[in-house]
Amino acid sequence: MLIPVLALRDLVILPRMRVTFDLDRDLSKNAAKYVLKHKSRIFAVCQKDGAEDYPETLSALEEYGCVCRLTQMVTLPDGTVRVVVEGDEAATINGVYRENDIIMADIESFRSYYAMNDAALHEALLRSLKEELIEYIKLNNQFSAPGKALLSVRTLHEFLEAALAQLPLSTRDCLEFISISRYEDAAKKLLRYFEREHEVLLIKNEIQSEVKERLDRNQKEYVLREQMRVIRGELGEDEQSEAEEFLEKTEQLDAPDEVKEKLKKEISRFAMIPSSSQEGTISRTYIETLLELPWQKRSEDSGDIRMAREILDRDHYGMEKIKERILEFLAVRTFTGEAGGSILCLVGPPGTGKTSIAKSVAEALNKKYVRISLGGVRDEAEIRGHRRTYIGALPGRIAAGLKRAGVCNPLMLLDEIDKTGSDYKGDVASALLEVLDSEQNVRFSDHYVEVPIDLSHVLFIATANSSETIPRPLLDRMEIIEVSGYTENEKFHIAKDYLLPKQLVKNGLTAEQAVFTDDAIRKLIHSYTREAGVRNLERKIGQVCRKAAMEILSDGIKSVYITEEKATEYLGKEIARFNPANEKNQTGIVRGLAWTAVGGDTLEVEVNIMPGEGKLQLTGQLGDIMKESAGAGLTFVRSVASRYGVDEEFFKKNDIHLHVPEGAVPKDGPSAGITMAVAILSAVSGRRVLADLAMTGEITLRGRVLPIGGLKEKLLAAKLAGIHRVIVPAKNARDIDELSAEITDGLDIHLVETMEEVIELSFEKEA
Repeated sequence: MLIPVLALRDLVILPRMRVTFDLDRDLSKNAAKYVLKHKSRIFAVCQKDGAEDYPETLSALEEYGCVCRLTQMVTLPDGTVRVVVEGDEAATINGVYRENDIIMADIESFRSYYAMNDAALHEALLRSLKEELIEYIKLNNQFSAPGKALLSVRTLHEFLEAALAQLPLSTRDCLEFISISRYEDAAKKLLRYFEREHEVLLIKNEIQSEVKERLDRNQKEYVLREQMRVIRGELGEDEQSEAEEFLEKTEQLDAPDEVKEKLKKEISRFAMIPSSSQEGTISRTYIETLLELPWQKRSEDSGDIRMAREILDRDHYGMEKIKERILEFLAVRTFTGEAGGSILCLVGPPGTGKTSIAKSVAEALNKKYVRISLGGVRDEAEIRGHRRTYIGALPGRIAAGLKRAGVCNPLMLLDEIDKTGSDYKGDVASALLEVLDSEQNVRFSDHYVEVPIDLSHVLFIATANSSETIPRPLLDRMEIIEVSGYTENEKFHIAKDYLLPKQLVKNGLTAEQAVFTDDAIRKLIHSYTREAGVRNLERKIGQVCRKAAMEILSDGIKSVYITEEKATEYLGKEIARFNPANEKNQTGIVRGLAWTAVGGDTLEVEVNIMPGEGKLQLTGQLGDIMKESAGAGLTFVRSVASRYGVDEEFFKKNDIHLHVPEGAVPKDGPSAGITMAVAILSAVSGRRVLADLAMTGEITLRGRVLPIGGLKEKLLAAKLAGIHRVIVPAKNARDIDELSAEITDGLDIHLVETMEEVIELSFEKEA
């Protein structure tokens, strides 16, 4: 049978279903006009892809549809055609053909449901469906009227067609029902549909009931709160609710509109929450945090460079180049009026005054000072804050620092920035990138605060013990200022002018009660402390002051005169030990210079030869870098051994053991290469190394000498050990020029570029 096709988008018409819809496609309009003209029926079928405008092929249409009667058609003013159709019977489509401006379909009616001979099964299915329908009506009040009409139907055939026509079935359900040809199958599927809908409606009703109960409770609390407000007003009481107080503070707050809108929204929510609930406490804490943050509150900076210089000179001895760089930095800020630009990072050993320099800068600029310790911080939330969904959530250290400062332009010290870490909780360095990047910190995101914080007015200064452990992207955003260790003379002046007066006051003494001689101070420096800074020196001075205070009270005397001998009596045996220069030239022993976190040190490299198979054995807890340097040194020595009378077979028949004493102390670094190479060459050639010589430098396979770091600390260590001659890479000549005469006086410094020069300077001259 050939009849016109009406392709529908996401709509399936079932028998006995009456549907009204609009037609906007020409193919559909032409089909409707054809039906009215020829008084025929039309085949309504759902297309597979609702987005397709011209479904003219069999593959574009569903297999099953419904033969319908077009009962009404109206053309609307905009050209759209509105039609009313009623489903008659289900049919399957065998083919489609284009005929002029419409699509014709070859269809085949495959059922009005086949009759059932089993009356008992007929009655059982009908009763089951009606029972399920009754439960469905109880759960879905909107289906009450059509549902009650269905209950009066007496035949399964009528019930099925009426129910399917009126139930809110999905498109997929309709396609499945229209493809069923047996009463029994259709009835069983409808039973499964009712069971599924029961479960869905039960869950839906439970959710709605819970929501309604909560809304009713909130409404009740709101009414009671309003009644309390009216009663309070009648009694003439001026007491305000917390929410009203928060709103007043919000109006007075000097903050961006975005912050005020967030606050008002949160206060409105807070007003609806019972004050005794945990949620109310969380909301109150959040509101108070936002109100206490200094969004646009600023302090007036000082631009007096001369006063800044006086403060730096008052608080710190020496450090001229560091002071000069800081003053330049402050001068540029004064001219530009901007807080952005370079971020200074003070790098140096502990106790050298990095933190106190930052305090002095804050005082010089008249800024609030905030210190944020980053040592050991591994959780990114420590910087960015915890989200409010977490129990005990707090803002990050940056936001908390601003809150403590009370202004949006403090000096913020990021202490020990080289000791941050990362784990499964995030990368702290990545969070700090946003803090220190002037392009990003204008809208810094704190997870707890939830609104952007402007950090562009904050002056950041960082400190670190070593730049090597600072992540490269973070290091890239900072300007490194090296804060090196102090000489003994500098420590003497610092102790006499700064540390001693401070400790006398701290221990309740006057300068007349505890009189320190210069020799006593030098004794403390040389024999009881061994550090690049002065932290331990201050502790020792404090210890002497405590002993003096106890002696004054115990013996009833007025003052104590602290000499070198008295200091030794108070402090006991000497702590600091220095490895003196060797008394005579030796074979296979070379003195190297090393940098440590607490200053410079000298270390001996010992090499011994024994019969074996040409193996190199390394001991003394050497790190990977020193092991590689030892390997490179051995390779160089083997390449030049013949020049010094060493047979090549020597290395095949003997083992070489290289040891660095104090094996319990880990050692590593790229500056011991030439030391180990000279020690190996001395051992294999039998030539003796000069006793009063020390060296530092890295070696390449071809014998080039590479530059090193920490030269000031290394030269100080050489002087303390009584060494007079030092070998240094030629590329470190610029570093030597920057050192004070106090360090270089008494040292014969040799600059070298190749190992040939090192060897020439290291061995004693043959007779």
